[in-house]
This record gives sequence, structure tokens and C-alpha cells, in this order.
Amino acid sequence: MLLDGGPVELTDSWYPAEIARGTALAELGKIKGGAVTLLADLGYRVDDAREEVAARGASAEEAAELEIEEGAPVLVLRRTSLTAEGKPFEVSVMVNVPGRNLRYRVKAG
Repeated sequence: MLLDGGPVELTDSWYPAEIARGTALAELGKIKGGAVTLLADLGYRVDDAREEVAARGASAEEAAELEIEEGAPVLVLRRTSLTAEGKPFEVSVMVNVPGRNLRYRVKAG
């Protein structure tokens, strides 16, 4: 993710094979219209999102992609999205650079 032309976040997401198979979710790269829209079209809407937040030093690969020093502090957000029935259908890991205020909004419905 870029902000003002510079990298501020790396995001990786995983989906169960039975959901992703044959869709853009199974491909590398951005999804036209976004994963949230595609998942909703498939009948998967976030009812519950469980998040864990941790701070640590950036790996060499993360540092190169985020254009920061290796070992520089990063904030890591791990989110698991579940249906109303409690079925997990997406796990995302977001690695953020320091010094930026990032805001996320997950709205059911």
C-alpha cells in the first residue's frame, strides 16, 4: 500500500482453498473491485474480525519493500475474518511502517 507515493504497508492474505479455487483470490496481486467485494459476492461477509497487534523489527525483505532500515520498528496486524456462523474465511497480515497514523474500518452489512 502506498501513501503519497511511498510504501507504508505490506499486506498478505490467505483464504481456504474451497473458497479461493477458481477465483481471483487464488491469484497473486490486487483484485479488481477488492477482495471484500469478491468475498461478499461469494456469500462471505465479515461478522466478526479478530485482530492481534505486535511491534517488532523489520526483516530484510520487509525493509527493502518498505524502504526502511532492516530491523527498524514495524507494527504487525493479524486479522482473522469470520462469518456469522464463526467460519474463518480470510486471514490477513499487515506490516506497517512507523510514523503514520493508519485507520481501518470494518463495517458489517
